[in-house]
Amino acid sequence: MLKNVKDEKLINFIFLDKTPKEVFSVPGKTLLEVAHANKIDLEGACEGSLACSTCHVILDKKLYNSLEEPSDREYDLLEQAFMPCNTSRLGCQVRVDERLRNSTIKLPRATRNMAVDGFKPQPH
Repeated sequence: MLKNVKDEKLINFIFLDKTPKEVFSVPGKTLLEVAHANKIDLEGACEGSLACSTCHVILDKKLYNSLEEPSDREYDLLEQAFMPCNTSRLGCQVRVDERLRNSTIKLPRATRNMAVDGFKPQPH
């Protein structure tokens, strides 16, 4: 997304799929937006409208506990995600801030897209 690592306002963190990829973002962007801007394979079938679970990510326990609790709607959608765990969140609901600095965001092995079988939208 943004590559000027000298800018102290940028937050760095790592997306971990098969290989780790360090990314940088300004505060306020969602994990889904940052993933798409960095060509990370995080689906987001509903384009961040809190209507699916395809942007499911897994946080470490310390980071998860530092964030606000998921909404009831997010909890409902996470129940439909592929193999959710106690620290699962939807990437469209987690905004980048200082708490994410130097953290690792894991991507699950698969997603479950019930809305549009096989369709994978392109990021905007």
